Amino acid sequence: MQPRIPRQSVSEPGGHRADHDARLGEELAAVVSGARRRALRDGDRQIDTAHLLHSLLEYDAEVRAVFEGGPRLARLLAYLVQRSIGYGLRWQGSVEDSGAVPVVTQTEGFSPLAAGAMEYAEERAADRGADRASGIDLLAAVVADPEARAVEVLTRAGIDAGEVLARVDTRPWDGDLPDSRTASSR
Repeated sequence: MQPRIPRQSVSEPGGHRADHDARLGEELAAVVSGARRRALRDGDRQIDTAHLLHSLLEYDAEVRAVFEGGPRLARLLAYLVQRSIGYGLRWQGSVEDSGAVPVVTQTEGFSPLAAGAMEYAEERAADRGADRASGIDLLAAVVADPEARAVEVLTRAGIDAGEVLARVDTRPWDGDLPDSRTASSR
């Protein structure tokens, strides 16, 4: 039986995965790798912003801190887990693209919105003088477009994406939280 999603080699022509992952650094490379596994497991052809959000919550303590833990975080994680067995099934076979963001160069394996979020995270990092984007930069990027699947998940969990973005933009993130690269659960 053929797999539903064809495996793509890093060395395939046009593949930018290894190049892109190398620019991310260890922390975000783990996030992207987790999102890629989640997309494959969910039967999705591309990593979307909800996959990135889920993986950020799993791997980055600073991102989890934005949601202040407790019931909000638990409710959000519950919606993210349900995507493969419930409402997320309607996303299978479709491409996440709101049309609200300018066309970005095709990034291997990412939806147009997720690719744009990756680029925006890198721009945010450069604007603050950092060599690489952090999980907080990527969180801001995945919630910036109101049409993103990550924003839909937040809304279903009763969390305002604008509030999340405001918290990210006003909090002095220093990247020094303990266990920032440790998964909370796998």
